[in-house]
Amino acid sequence: MSLAFASLTPIPPLKSTNHNFNSRCAHRTFALNYASKTEPETSRPDKRAIPVEKKVQEPEDIELEVLYDDGFGSVSVKDYFRAAKDVVRDDGGPPRWFSPVECGKPVNNAPLLLFLPGSDGVGLGLILHHKSLGKVFEVRCLHIPVKDRTSFEGLIHIVEKCIKSEHSIRPNRPIFLVGDSFGGCLALAVAARNPNIDLVLVLVNPATSFDKSPLQPIFPLLENLPSDLHVTVPYMLSFVMGDPIKMAMVGIREDLPSPQTIEKLSNALTSMLPLLSELAEIIPKETLVWKLKLLKSAAAYTNSRLHAVKAPVLVLTSGKDNLLPSVAEGDRLFSTLKNCKVRHFKDNGHTLLLEDGANLLTVIKGAGMYRRLRRRDAIMDYLPPTKSEYNKTFNQDERWFSLATSPVYLSTLPNGKIVRGLEGVPKNGPVLFVSCHFLWGFDLGMLYKQFLEEINVTLYGMAHPVLFSPQIESYRQQVSHLDNLSLLKVLDNICLFGGIPVNPVNMYRLFQRGSFVLLFPGGAREAAHRKLVLDYDDQKKIPSLREWIEDRNKEIIHVRDGDVSQRELYLPFVLPKIPGRFYYLFGKPIETKGKVLVDDRDNAMAVYRQIKSEVEGLISYLKKKREKDPYRSIAQRALFQATWGPSAQIPTFEL
Repeated sequence: MSLAFASLTPIPPLKSTNHNFNSRCAHRTFALNYASKTEPETSRPDKRAIPVEKKVQEPEDIELEVLYDDGFGSVSVKDYFRAAKDVVRDDGGPPRWFSPVECGKPVNNAPLLLFLPGSDGVGLGLILHHKSLGKVFEVRCLHIPVKDRTSFEGLIHIVEKCIKSEHSIRPNRPIFLVGDSFGGCLALAVAARNPNIDLVLVLVNPATSFDKSPLQPIFPLLENLPSDLHVTVPYMLSFVMGDPIKMAMVGIREDLPSPQTIEKLSNALTSMLPLLSELAEIIPKETLVWKLKLLKSAAAYTNSRLHAVKAPVLVLTSGKDNLLPSVAEGDRLFSTLKNCKVRHFKDNGHTLLLEDGANLLTVIKGAGMYRRLRRRDAIMDYLPPTKSEYNKTFNQDERWFSLATSPVYLSTLPNGKIVRGLEGVPKNGPVLFVSCHFLWGFDLGMLYKQFLEEINVTLYGMAHPVLFSPQIESYRQQVSHLDNLSLLKVLDNICLFGGIPVNPVNMYRLFQRGSFVLLFPGGAREAAHRKLVLDYDDQKKIPSLREWIEDRNKEIIHVRDGDVSQRELYLPFVLPKIPGRFYYLFGKPIETKGKVLVDDRDNAMAVYRQIKSEVEGLISYLKKKREKDPYRSIAQRALFQATWGPSAQIPTFEL
């Protein structure tokens, strides 16, 4: 892979802007028993529970640094049990909201996130995610006391009172409703009744499929179980509702040697299992009976109103959910709701938010759902990758891919000398990188990784708009049950690590912010190489594939003029093979200072030809040099790593 790049002069500000994230906003304080009654909205509100507006001076907007510590992985399910035990010890009173202290203060203009709990009602189901979500959301959680018997419609009124109050204060700020299991029903019901309020729903194994639960035959037995045997119920439910191994794995690094992993897992399980008995206090027998009736009414109420839901919805489903048929329910909701995305976690159980493998903030970011105003701004709403996201992606998920490709990074100094690493790359932007794609864009991950490690900056890749469109979600859903497929992970990682829809305005705004921008002129056509097992020409000869391609291309946005823009996008078929070694070469910077490129076509074409010539020269250099690489073969590289260890830098050709 070769890259030519231009070091750009500072970009003047646009004449107008649609967003102002530095505007003043007020802190609000609210009583803990806010919206604690179950009367209809026509009832007289409790004046003590109304949010109080305090007009105070806000500091400048907080900028999140690249690879900031989001705190994910520092809390485990054991903390949930300890906190839940403290909450239910003296748990009287009606349902109420609370803000977790560990969430801290979010960035300015952060959207509101309301957590609607599952059947436990404690409101601590997000405890693994409090720190990470608290950086970018104003988090509040609904607590439903153990002895509370508020009806489902009564709970709807509580949530409605909150969102209407918040909407009246900040009508342009979205409100995220995160509903876990039973809370998913509650979130959908509220959205159906309030289509004019800007809501974003995140549903985790929603209980809308409760009537199809495989455990329906045993629910009457649980209701009639003698009180002296109820202590055994938590142990039975714990293995049905969640995956104890996944719960115990939270905070344990996946790249540890097997003996250390086994030891840590054993210790975590040993300390966690005795805590399961405390579920009997969280859900005593009388409460369990009530919750089962509440779940039944909630599912029936919500399913009858799904047609009225206008809000965007993100559904998270677990492949090992033994309590609900969540995978099938995700498919149903995707086809029923007007604006729905689904993300599948095939190795997790029902209690997904308390298990390893699902960072809720990462999922929201990867799905392109995070926003701070009514419409999402791809640049202003982009959140930089965190330490935990970097470790999960590159040190765990992509670790073997990195070892298999053993990338070689080279750059060119201003004097023309080629050196190892990114020493020749400018450390300050704006900078435009122009390059060519590998097949399917698999080169992107290792490129993002090196920029994060060596320069500590986000590399904003200009991506085809189809990757951010509803059309791609239809394809995702067709293969969602194969969520470990690398291509699907790449699509979410593109959003996570800096993918931005390509258009002139987005590029200009990124340059204005002094960003590092990556552009592939060959685009999707180049990434879907020809001369494969079953390429575009071959697929067009097969009636079923031809119809599929034409159907998927009907509403695709074209990003350029001319014949190239009319070429249809398709998914090439390739045979798996051992990957070769990756080579990246950054050319000598091409300065544009003093050159008029926007209004002078001759100057622009001259720079274009210079960049094209530079890229072709870099490709030629790499093709010749790689033949002299003694470690180009994966066998030679594997032998070197077996001798010197996986962290040893594998040599390459002489410069």
